[in-house]
Amino acid sequence: MQFDSRAFRDALGCFATGVAIITTRHADGQPEGVTVNSFASVSLDPPLVLFSLDRKARCFDCLHVAEHYAVHVLRADQADLSSAFATKGGVPWERIAWSPGMTGCPILPGALATLECAVHARHDGGDHVILVGRVLNLRCADGDPLLYFRGRYRATAPIPAVA
Repeated sequence: MQFDSRAFRDALGCFATGVAIITTRHADGQPEGVTVNSFASVSLDPPLVLFSLDRKARCFDCLHVAEHYAVHVLRADQADLSSAFATKGGVPWERIAWSPGMTGCPILPGALATLECAVHARHDGGDHVILVGRVLNLRCADGDPLLYFRGRYRATAPIPAVA
């Protein structure tokens, strides 16, 4: 069976995902970040998570060599923040509120969950690199998640009760 990359992307878009921002710092201390929807848990013991990073991403060189990163699972009302980190031109960090976390990575306020990680492994993933991180610190908040489905941001809806 033959299919093109657009058909493959369309099929993958049928899988609703959460939206996360990954942050780290350049060697000179400058903050860096990118929006991803390819975030997943790997292991409970040890606590491992992963995300996939496009080799053509603006921040690839920084994240590919970083020893630490932070994952921010976004709330439903954070679509604008997600869009800011998804732009090709870069993030206007002077307009982004953040503070350094325990690893020095930028921590963005208001996320549904924040996980500070040390890089555990890097794996080839075709046109992406899969970064596996060991979770060193985390915090959670109340709220609903921001979702991504068929190329658009979405929010959860209540599930009708089963009679």
